[in-house]
Amino acid sequence: MKKRFNPIKDKSSEIIEFLMASPDMPEDEALRFKLRLSIEEAVENVVRYAYDGGIGWLEAGTSLDHDSLILTIELRDAGVPFNPLEKGDPDITLSAEEREIGGLGIFLCKKMMDSIQYRYEDGNNILTMTKKV
Repeated sequence: MKKRFNPIKDKSSEIIEFLMASPDMPEDEALRFKLRLSIEEAVENVVRYAYDGGIGWLEAGTSLDHDSLILTIELRDAGVPFNPLEKGDPDITLSAEEREIGGLGIFLCKKMMDSIQYRYEDGNNILTMTKKV
């Protein structure tokens, strides 16, 4: 299941709700919480930073491998090339005031999802997150 949103300005909630409403999503509430948080962080990053002024598109989709029960969430955009995985993890032992700004959202995604991969292909940023459900 996938859908293209164009333009994405002010559509974060719509994109997140589309993904969470997927029939591929599990019913377990604790698992849905982790998935939703990861989706929110990833979608917000694209909406805020991929395009100047949010004028651009985002294709969002899910798929479920019924044999392995692996849920895949994919976000694809043609915005500024950006690999969120290149930024080092924040030092969470420091207080919020001492910590460098940024990077906490993707850090949380890495902790909650089983895998996160990024690739830049044919002019597109492609972020793929997987979770055993």
